[in-house]
Amino acid sequence: MYQPTISIITATKNIVEDNKADDFNAQIYMLSRQTYSNIEHFVIDGASNDDTLTLLKEYKNSGHITFYSEADRGKFDAYNKALLRVQGKYVAFISCDDFYHDLTGIEDVVNLMEKEEADYCFFPSYCCHPAGYIFLFTPAFLNTFQVCPCPRQAIIFRKSVLDELRGFDEKFKIMADYDLVIRMVMSKYKGVFFDGNIMTCKLGEKTTNMPTQANTETSHIFYKNYKPLFPVTDEMLTKMVEISEMPKGLLDKLSEAFPQDKELFYKRYEFMYNMRRNAELERRNAQK
Repeated sequence: MYQPTISIITATKNIVEDNKADDFNAQIYMLSRQTYSNIEHFVIDGASNDDTLTLLKEYKNSGHITFYSEADRGKFDAYNKALLRVQGKYVAFISCDDFYHDLTGIEDVVNLMEKEEADYCFFPSYCCHPAGYIFLFTPAFLNTFQVCPCPRQAIIFRKSVLDELRGFDEKFKIMADYDLVIRMVMSKYKGVFFDGNIMTCKLGEKTTNMPTQANTETSHIFYKNYKPLFPVTDEMLTKMVEISEMPKGLLDKLSEAFPQDKELFYKRYEFMYNMRRNAELERRNAQK
């Protein structure tokens, strides 16, 4: 039976020194137990100067991974470099401390994508917050234009789509994956939902611990992607970032990305806006 290659891309740098080697070992182990056999695990290392390269060489010699090590400008630069080298029809980007906990997960998702001729597939995931708790992240793709709909790790992409979109925009240092998802949805690529939790991932500490930079990048992402559709102002951008409020004219333009779900799109927009607006009001009242 034909099984297209899926390339799992992991970026590493000094993971031994950062006490992430055990997590990476778990990632390798769980990938080795997947029922899907045609997996290419490509590790792109950012010129580690601890014992990480020794660890990677051991896994390369045992046939578990292919890896390159060279200096880069950050995670998204590393991912773009890896995209130039991998051979898979499908691609996933996971961090060194993420893993597929469902042993049939990759097989199930690839089979669904093949059946539906999908450009990307998204699915629920367990997310580990830096504060120490775990929660179930259910994707919300109808809210893509307001908030990041799901972790990058909970999406598998068709590589040709990533090539057409030219990968990640590296000027965004912590939110480039959100920018990629917005561009993909706006371009009306076909996405499918897999109703199964197959991934355990950790939320980025930079995104959580650097909210000002995350919000600034999100504002620039909104401006970059929405300005061709609607004359957005700084005041509009602030409201989009803080409480997910969008002008009606822009919302109408963006709804065209979901032609079969327009009514639900508007309902989900209202729900997200009301939820975030109320949360912001509560936060401000608590500060008084």
